[in-house]
Amino acid sequence: MKETVLSQLTALKGASAEALKLRWRELFDTEPPAFNRRFLEARLSFRIQELAYGGLSRETRERLRAMAKQYATRDAAERKARPTQRPVAGTRLIREWQGVEHCVTVRKDDFEYLGRPYKSLSSVAREITGTKWNGWVFFGLKSQSGRV
Repeated sequence: MKETVLSQLTALKGASAEALKLRWRELFDTEPPAFNRRFLEARLSFRIQELAYGGLSRETRERLRAMAKQYATRDAAERKARPTQRPVAGTRLIREWQGVEHCVTVRKDDFEYLGRPYKSLSSVAREITGTKWNGWVFFGLKSQSGRV
C-alpha cells in the first residue's frame, strides 16, 4: 500500500542526502541537481504533492508563460536603469544634514527636492552637501559596503 502524502513529506526531513538523491531519481527520472539539502527537500515535497493532487491547472500554466514572456521582452535597459531597491513612488526620504532636515520625494522616473526634479539621488545629495556622494548611501538606502 502506498504511503500517505503526509508520511512521505515527513520522511524527507529525516532522510540522508543519499536517500534524497535516490528519491529524486525515482520522482523525476533524472540525476539530482547539485543544490543544497533544503532545495532538494522543497522540490521533492512539491513533486510528491503534485503527483498526488495534480499540478497547476492549464489556465495557470498559460498565465505563467504569458507573464514570463512579457517580462522577458521588457526592455533590458529599463530593468537596469531602476535599481531593485528603489523605493515606491511617493516615498519621502528624510535626511538631516548639518542641523537641517532635507526631504526628497521619490517619483516614478525621478526625485523631487525643493520643488525641482533630479534624475538621481546622488545629484540631490550633491545639491545638499556641495560634495560628491552616493545618493543611496547618503539617504541610508545602502551601506557604504554595498549592503541594503
